[in-house]
Amino acid sequence: MQISIKDLEFETIIGILDFERITKQKVRINCTIDYVYDKQFLDYALVTKHIEKQMLEKEFELIEEALLSLKSSLKIEFPLISTLFLKISKPDILANCEVSLSETFKF
Repeated sequence: MQISIKDLEFETIIGILDFERITKQKVRINCTIDYVYDKQFLDYALVTKHIEKQMLEKEFELIEEALLSLKSSLKIEFPLISTLFLKISKPDILANCEVSLSETFKF
């Protein structure tokens, strides 16, 4: 089975620049999860809540740190995950483009 979460948006503290540490900015999360369904399912609503909660609580400095932390916490919280694609974007950080970081993790 595969769950896709597309364009989950919220505002959080993320970044290393002075203004990024005090002013929330929009982030956009895209996530694809592969898992084996065997009478047990992954609740996509809980996955989205988990992602948002982690991002809001941890106030990451680097997108790289956020990506690796989410990878670990999602696997712990949802052990059925076999493959995880995560993409974190900062759509408003630069005037003329969106900046993103992504990776696929196999467990």
